[in-house]
Amino acid sequence: MPKTITPRPRSEAGADRPAASLGGLLRTWLPKQRWFAGKDRPVTDLSVLSMTELFPGCLHLLVHASHAPVPTPGGTPPPGDCYQLLLGLREHLAPRLERAYIGRVAEGPFAGLAVYDALQEPRSAHLLLERLRQPGTSGPLRFETTPALHLPGGLPPRLLDAEQSNSSIVYGDAYILKVFRRIQPGVNPDLEVPGSLAAQGCTRVPAPVAWFSTSAPSPATLGVLQPFLPDATDGWTLALRALAAGDDFTAEARELGRTMAEVHLALAEAFPPAGPGENGHTAQAMCARLDAATHAVPALLPFVPGLRAAFGALATCDTGPPAQRIHGDLHLGQVLQAGRDWFVIDFEGEPSRPLAERRAAQSPVRDVAGMLRSFDYAARQRRPWRPEWARRCREAFCAGYAARAGWDPRKKHALLRAHETDRAVYEVLYEARHRPDWLPVPMAAIKRLAVWGG
Repeated sequence: MPKTITPRPRSEAGADRPAASLGGLLRTWLPKQRWFAGKDRPVTDLSVLSMTELFPGCLHLLVHASHAPVPTPGGTPPPGDCYQLLLGLREHLAPRLERAYIGRVAEGPFAGLAVYDALQEPRSAHLLLERLRQPGTSGPLRFETTPALHLPGGLPPRLLDAEQSNSSIVYGDAYILKVFRRIQPGVNPDLEVPGSLAAQGCTRVPAPVAWFSTSAPSPATLGVLQPFLPDATDGWTLALRALAAGDDFTAEARELGRTMAEVHLALAEAFPPAGPGENGHTAQAMCARLDAATHAVPALLPFVPGLRAAFGALATCDTGPPAQRIHGDLHLGQVLQAGRDWFVIDFEGEPSRPLAERRAAQSPVRDVAGMLRSFDYAARQRRPWRPEWARRCREAFCAGYAARAGWDPRKKHALLRAHETDRAVYEVLYEARHRPDWLPVPMAAIKRLAVWGG
């Protein structure tokens, strides 16, 4: 049986020792995690912001990783990030938990105990669901469920091993729990948006059924439980299957465009549009992101003039549809097909951007551009590259979108090009930090988009 951990209150003398005893292990382990955002900046300090015994043998932590500031032409980025951890502690670690192992504590109240990522342990994942089934609080943590919903217990947990910026657990093929790893103060859009869309009667987005949050050090969303679609397949997998088989994907792309337009219309009802779609401020923000990316990835330098021209065209082009709440990180991996229907998931937005920015009204063209870039990504996974496959999918998606939305993204050329360019710049920075082998994919788009009309 795991050893019960009961840290002393922080007000007592030496109360920081439990946190300090874990700091050394976490400082080594954190940068190796797929969801750690500061891989290109060494960790200079690690502090525990809160620590709660969630249940015997499992600690809930919010930790702040500090980094040395890196001056860039676009300004100095935040010196650190807050992360959510669930840590298990045992005297003896079972062989099946070797992949979850973090280390053994050398000193302090946890001395001699093995520490591991508790989300990879079925017992801890099971107890976390049980806690969600019982609304209430545990220290600063609050657990809530949709009113009148009966959430069944005893569902076997399964941690998804796909590359993600968060951690997801599937319970009995009935529900999926997304545990946010990088925490920012405020309501996470992945709770706020699906809940509001459900209230509008939109069936294209699974509605939240339970969630948990913290009140300290600042109010923030920590995780969301939603229905799981066991027979669904994500759009990325479907696209790659079609490419491998030499099949056309235009019918799927056209229906996906109609679905996304339907979701945008529902979002405009749930969150009233904010006014004109584009202005000089948007172009300035895009240029600032380009400057920061160029500082980190010098390979962008030769293309900067052309990319800036794409952003500068926003000042004189058609403003397009009104700014509104959007998905914010739309691509083929964020949509699911079950039967003949498409569903849209993961409304968190780009985790690297501030939460206030992700919750702000933006042009729906940004989501369209994200999906168009995703078709290009898929086409480049096969050799030889099939640009015509991507072009047909892009055309079909826009045609389907236009049929439902009432306006055609293809007729907003300068606007669409600017957003595609901004997305490609984001992709370059992301791949350089996390998947260097994939960097040629967005760089090929950069070369095309840097030429007017690309």
